[in-house]
Amino acid sequence: MKSHWIIAAALSAGIALPASAQDKVKLINVVELSGAGATAGTNFKNGIDLAVAEINAKGGLLGKQIEIIHYDTQTNPGNTRAAVQRAIDEGTYAVLGPVFSGPIGASMQIAQRAEIAQIVGGEAAGLTKQGNQYLFRTSLSQAAAMPKIANYLKNTVKANSVAVVWVNNDFGKGGRDAIIPELEKAGIKVAADVSTEQGQADFSADAIKIKNANADAVFVYLNEEESARFLRAAKQQGVNKPMVGETTLLGAKVIELAGDAANGAKGHVGLSIDAPIPAFQEFGKKFQTKYNYASDHNGMKGYMGVYMIKWATEKQKKFDKKGLADTLRGATIKPSEEPGILMETTIEPNGDLDRVSFIAEVIDGKQVINATLPKIKP
Repeated sequence: MKSHWIIAAALSAGIALPASAQDKVKLINVVELSGAGATAGTNFKNGIDLAVAEINAKGGLLGKQIEIIHYDTQTNPGNTRAAVQRAIDEGTYAVLGPVFSGPIGASMQIAQRAEIAQIVGGEAAGLTKQGNQYLFRTSLSQAAAMPKIANYLKNTVKANSVAVVWVNNDFGKGGRDAIIPELEKAGIKVAADVSTEQGQADFSADAIKIKNANADAVFVYLNEEESARFLRAAKQQGVNKPMVGETTLLGAKVIELAGDAANGAKGHVGLSIDAPIPAFQEFGKKFQTKYNYASDHNGMKGYMGVYMIKWATEKQKKFDKKGLADTLRGATIKPSEEPGILMETTIEPNGDLDRVSFIAEVIDGKQVINATLPKIKP
């Protein structure tokens, strides 16, 4: 397969430095800058660049400037595998990305074999069930999110039946397989189980299926662009039941693309610049100033991923690739120790995260946080 690369390599401090490699530490981000994952991947990339610029401006990482390189996978698993291998061959200190769960699953064994930490944006529950000690999330997994969503549907929405609409990729199937048992535990009937395709343009037929199911609520688990298209189609078909989902239903891109159809969408979000955490809001302002648009959760994930690497490197006081993963595994990072982590974050031994999260609703074109949910483990 012929691979095409978009390569952007730059020192982010904006300062002229000696060309010697000894003055730099290389990080390579393998991410979706085109294809179906372009929105998520571009946000992830921009968050990374913002963090790198901040760290370099303050003297770098253990005195070395960070050189950040981005490889575009085109949201293609084969390209992703090749890019991860290329990153390792080129001596990256750690691998950042990708964001989509399918390409992560297709590539993560490469970093594992090289014993190099891979900091990813994917949420599919199965990613961290394979015993890979070098894979680390920057977001909550589906296994952590779905019980919270089921409880919300039962106790707040008061739904006795739910229609489930999901995208047929690793992300969507993982979410569907995680939510249905939780709905059953909560005594909620699954009135419809509707599969859709990644990149799908027309959701009219799916919206009609959902309408005919006459469920008390709709659980929507699609990628951002597809979420917006589904919300528009549901409004056109007169579906007037609560739309409940996860971060991909409530993000800035969805609100932008769906317009009025996004109003009223509710759900669980792991990260949001609108959350009542001053560090989140400050990050949102910095991102808006630099890129002239509002960051979604993926921008925050990229930013925090770089600061995970910074914290662990400074903790071990040296550049040790295997030691980086060993230091991250099982750690709890507090903002008092590393402000760039933005909120207290526990990294489970399998690479999952535990931290507080939020319930949000789209009101008048803005994401509004209604409640803060505690960590799973106190």
